[in-house]
Amino acid sequence: MASMEQPGAFRRVSWLAVAILALLCAACGKPPRLAPLASDATLLAFGDSLTFGTGANEAESYPAQLAVLVGRRVVRAGVPGEVSGDGLRRLPETLDEHQPRLLVLLHGGNDFLRRLPKSQTAENVRAMIRLARSRGIDVVLVGTPEPGLTVTSAAFYGEVAKEFGIPYEDAVIGRILRTPSQKSDPIHPNAAGYRVLAERIAELLRASGAI
Repeated sequence: MASMEQPGAFRRVSWLAVAILALLCAACGKPPRLAPLASDATLLAFGDSLTFGTGANEAESYPAQLAVLVGRRVVRAGVPGEVSGDGLRRLPETLDEHQPRLLVLLHGGNDFLRRLPKSQTAENVRAMIRLARSRGIDVVLVGTPEPGLTVTSAAFYGEVAKEFGIPYEDAVIGRILRTPSQKSDPIHPNAAGYRVLAERIAELLRASGAI
């Protein structure tokens, strides 16, 4: 009798294993957790022209649209044309001025356009994250696409995000720049594109528990 019941028991164990594996995979897809943001918390959007909002009005930039979506103050600290090394030098004073609780870091695109070494760009991004974390500031990282046919973020962004255990968005800017109706020129979104970027960052903040 035991041998006749064994296949059914095996199937039950197999289905249980599949269910456990599915739950583990679902958990793996969740971003790292962040501390909840108080209603009066300041978020710092830091970067280059993508953060400044080139291609749209100031009220249509992603930081302005993100502020509406998350119900918090979002400082727009983007400098068009800035490379990551200059951003690293600018960041300490910017953190001092605004005292943010969370940093949304979107930097490196101009490094790619100027063909600067990606290893140095990656280290500059790491240094910015270290600086923020040393001050107790949480960080969300957004990858910037490299020039090319695929318009995909440089691989080092994902590696850096994994290294620091921070939430990371790797695909949204590439999707925007592959959608003609969402961009103002080959490398900048328009108001609709910045809306998509703000919505994706807001989703990431919700998924990580920040809001």
